[in-house]
Amino acid sequence: MILYVNRIRVAQSKVATHRMQRLVVVFCALFCVSTCSGDCPSGCECFEASWTVKCISTSLREIPSDIPGYTSNLFITGNEIRRLNYNSFDGLKNVTNLVLSYNGIKEVASHSFSSLTMLRSLDLSGNQLSLIHPEAFSISGSPLQELNLSSCLYNHTSLTDLITALRWGGLGSLLRLDLAGNRLVLLPPGMFSPLPSLQRLFLGNNSLVAVYNGTFSGLERLVRLDLTRNAFRTFSAEGLRELERFERARLLLGENPYACSCETEEFADWLNSSRVQVGDSERVTCFSPPELRNAAVRALTAQALGCYGKPKEEGVADLTLQTSYVFLGLVLGFVGMVFLLVVYLNRHGIKKRVTDTHRACQDVLDAYQYRYEIDSDPRLRHISTNNHQQHHRHTAEPHTGRIPSDTCITPVPADITDITL
Repeated sequence: MILYVNRIRVAQSKVATHRMQRLVVVFCALFCVSTCSGDCPSGCECFEASWTVKCISTSLREIPSDIPGYTSNLFITGNEIRRLNYNSFDGLKNVTNLVLSYNGIKEVASHSFSSLTMLRSLDLSGNQLSLIHPEAFSISGSPLQELNLSSCLYNHTSLTDLITALRWGGLGSLLRLDLAGNRLVLLPPGMFSPLPSLQRLFLGNNSLVAVYNGTFSGLERLVRLDLTRNAFRTFSAEGLRELERFERARLLLGENPYACSCETEEFADWLNSSRVQVGDSERVTCFSPPELRNAAVRALTAQALGCYGKPKEEGVADLTLQTSYVFLGLVLGFVGMVFLLVVYLNRHGIKKRVTDTHRACQDVLDAYQYRYEIDSDPRLRHISTNNHQQHHRHTAEPHTGRIPSDTCITPVPADITDITL
């Protein structure tokens, strides 16, 4: 009986303890909710359980200063934030995932993210970046692993700023870089060399037309390269050698406007023989000419391309000839520029010489014109003839001081008396 009573007491004690624990949990939950709701920025949503804060389309003009310190995932999108300052994220050392897409951001100052010492992923997609300072992505310890810059570069100057920022940002740990949708036309050699750990590079939906030697230098660990939806018409031998370095990577080359001609034959052979894995080879199709549209490039032969039996040296010779013409044009252009520079530097002397020459020529022409007018007037010609005869007689006869008897005196017309013979 005593044992039974003791068991009842123990059971009641356990029930009371369980109820007390539940009350404590409820009280703590209510306290946390009230605390969290008080610390959450106006217009934002805070979820302490998942350490997440969302400020979506709330017309923010700057990063809120009262974001809870526990925040690990911060989403600020669809606002009107024009600039990120060096102190925009002070006190948020726990943030690991930061999304700032579609905020109209135009400028990123140096050390804007330096206080986010645990940041792993940064998304700036859909902005209008026109000014990126050299140390914009500089964070002590280089924790950043993912950087999304798709559809955010405003112009070509932004690309130059980005190249500098990648070089000065200390992004040695970056694993993923997204530059899709930025209207890129040319990638400077060595642009990605400051990113030795990069594994995934997305360059789709741009306007790239060629790959050159050194375009992807330094990317020895790359496992995925996306070049889809660009403006490639073919890949030159130089470009194919550059792509050949990615033996362990998966390349995506589809959805480009490939022009299937004799120049594409080498690219077709490369697709069939290369050790590089092209993950979407079925999408590498011809865009032109119309009769070959949507035909798989790797299935094309020299006969299908219309260059069966054409010696390959002919294309090399044509390229050499074109290169020679280009070089000749450059030389002639340089000579022309030097000539114009010399003329410009001596413009005053040249002007003086031209003026003097013009005056001399004008004097000669005036003399000829004067002589022509004298010779063309019959009255002046008669006077000139009489004078010539008189001079001849004077020289033939001795001077007597008298006019010879056979001299004929002819009156000079009044309208030419002023002419000096």
